[in-house]
Parts: sequence; C-alpha cells; structure tokens
Amino acid sequence: MSEKFKVLYYVNQFFGQVGGEDKAGMPPEYRPEKVGPALGFEGALQGEGEVVGTIICGDNYFNENKEESLDFIRKTIKEVEPDVVVAGPAFNAGRYGMACGELAKAVAEEFEIPVVTGMYIENPGVELCKDKAIVVSTADSAAGMRKALPVMAAITRKLAKGIELDAPAQEGYIPQGRRKTLFVEKRGSQRAIEMLLARFKGEEFETELPMPVFDQVDPAPAIKDLSKATIAVCTSGGIVPQGNPDGIQSASAQKWGKYDVSGIDELKAPDFYSTHGGYDTAYANEDPDRVVPLDILKEYEKEGVIGKVYEFFFTTTGTGTSVSNAQKFGREIGAMLKEAGVDGVILTST
Repeated sequence: MSEKFKVLYYVNQFFGQVGGEDKAGMPPEYRPEKVGPALGFEGALQGEGEVVGTIICGDNYFNENKEESLDFIRKTIKEVEPDVVVAGPAFNAGRYGMACGELAKAVAEEFEIPVVTGMYIENPGVELCKDKAIVVSTADSAAGMRKALPVMAAITRKLAKGIELDAPAQEGYIPQGRRKTLFVEKRGSQRAIEMLLARFKGEEFETELPMPVFDQVDPAPAIKDLSKATIAVCTSGGIVPQGNPDGIQSASAQKWGKYDVSGIDELKAPDFYSTHGGYDTAYANEDPDRVVPLDILKEYEKEGVIGKVYEFFFTTTGTGTSVSNAQKFGREIGAMLKEAGVDGVILTST
C-alpha cells in the first residue's frame, strides 16, 4: 500500500451534481476527481487516504441495468486499484440504497477489499450487504451528511490499515449478525441476574443478545361473495388530485389523503398525478389508473364481478416513510374502512 491509501467513491446522479430525476437514467461514468460528498469524505480521512476518483450513476439506470452497471464498476476497480471502496451515504433513499447495497456486496465478494457505505436502518439496501460490508447507521435524510461522513471516514481509516473494528454500537455501524467470543470479568449467570434485577427496578440495562421483533398479522378470512362486496383502493404510490390539496410529502410522509371518486369512472391526467419522490412518475402521471386501478374496478362493478367500489380512495407516499408512521396510517385508514363496511382492500405500490 502506498503512503496514502486509495479510495474509489460511488454516488448517484443527485450527489454527483449531475441532476435530479431527469438524470436518473444516466449510465455510470468515472471521473478522476472528488465529486460531491467525496470531497468532504477525503477531508475526514485526516491526510491518511485520498479519493482517487468518483463513479457517478443514475439510480434508475443502476437498478434497471444492474449487471451492466456492476461490470463498469468492476472494470474501474481493476484500472484504479483502490484499497477501499466507499458508496453513499444513501440515507433512506431506496433506489440509491439498493445500488449501494448491490455494489458493496459485489465488491466485497469478488475483490475482497473493504467496502463502506451508509444508510438509514430501514433502507432496503441494508439487508443486501450488511453481512458483507460495513454499513454506517445514518439519519433518514441528507441533513445527516455532516454526521455520517466522519463516521464513515474513521471506519475506512481503520479498515485500510487492517485494524479490527470495535463493536457496532461503539463504531456506529449496523450490526452484521456476527457473534464473537469475549473474555469478561463476570460470568454469564451473574450478568443475567444483574440485568434481571435492573429490569425489576426499572433501571436501564443493555441486553447482550437482542432478539428480533416480528410483526405477525393474521390474514383476514376470504371474501365469500365478491359480487356483493364493497372494495376500496389504497396506495403508497402518491396519487393525488391536481395541486396536492393536503400537501402529502413526496418522501418520509407524515400524512395520508382521502379523495372522493364516486362520480368518476377513471383517474384522468392532469386531474390526478403522483407526488411520489422515489420512482419515475412519468407513466403514472400519463395514466394515474396505472397506480390506482379505478377504471377496471368500475368495470367490474358494472359487470357484477364486485358489488361496489368504495367512494373514496386513500393515498400516501411510501419512500422514506418510517415504519411507525406507516403503522399509524394503517390503523387510521383501517378503522375508517371498517366503520364504512368495506369488505376488501386493494393496496397498490409503485
């Protein structure tokens, strides 16, 4: 390794300062310079390493052309020969996170060099690579960039020098599901009793083996007679009336909307469109029924396949929306549908 270790950095079109959704389809390109967060990241390396180049790729292109994108990255790695590859941070951006996750997994498996990225714990990209690469735990939005980069840089410095990382909680990365043997002063039975007593007293304690919590939902019984059933539509695809009257956020939604469709047989553009910030909405805006299939449901109603289409549809945006908010939305909308006597719900996404 040279005096300074070499870092190859990956960003999407937005952080690569190329553009927004209009550039999400750009193929990957390599620039022998520091672009976007790569500049701040190198500063946090404290002179021990340098970013030798940046790969920029559109989120849509990567996810729609994964193998072509990875082939480009593989070729670039062979040419640049970095000591560490860094991607993101992607925060809670789903497509960006999936790209960082796929990249991290491929590089770690094929090149056996350290890979560091950063994501919000609920980003779907985390599960792709957390057991192969180091995923720094970040905030859910780019507002957390100043906190994320120093943590990613500190971990990168250790990995580049072959220094073993401390526990995830100490270093700031997401646990990888690995168990290590440790030597401690107190034996297990004593530690267990101390934790139990602390719990009885209402004192704080930290478990040594956190258990996963799974949300188990019993499926509802099947609808006995569709021809008499009232069917509603809910969507996380962000379809709203023109003007977005309730101000539903394009990402990290804090609210949902309920809109009357009793007097229409289809959702027409531009009367309805998608305010969603996590996918290419061109096709949804061209024909909103692609996301909220009101047209076909109205046909089924006329043909007697279903009894009735509920007069309102419910909508929000899924990208970046926290699990707690999603659960809250579900309880609120579910209670309203149950009170209205709705028999079944079609839930569409993107």
